[in-house]
Amino acid sequence: MSETCVPTGVGPKDTGFGYTLSLIGGKYKMIILYWLSENKVMRHNELKRSIGSISFKTLSIMLKELESDGLIIREEFPQVPPKVEYSLSERGLSLIPVLHMMCEWGEQNSVPTPEVVRVNV
Repeated sequence: MSETCVPTGVGPKDTGFGYTLSLIGGKYKMIILYWLSENKVMRHNELKRSIGSISFKTLSIMLKELESDGLIIREEFPQVPPKVEYSLSERGLSLIPVLHMMCEWGEQNSVPTPEVVRVNV
């Protein structure tokens, strides 16, 4: 391993750091990985309900990208109506400790919200 994630003269996108960010960067990819790690197997609509603020189209795009990057497994069942389930691949599972470390860092370093002081008049 090199001494720094982004050595001098090397663009961040050409490093392991940049590669990792390209896989999990964006608004929803880490959230999708989180929900799959918590629930093991989920269907499209279950993920949409869990995330809430994501559109059907955006979720479909994120799932396709995560699948093409080898982070999730899409399993299609030949039945009517079609049934598709998503789960983490071994590669995706290997990212979960990184996400947990990010969560712990956020918990330890988030700025507490100032308490609202109410004055009785």
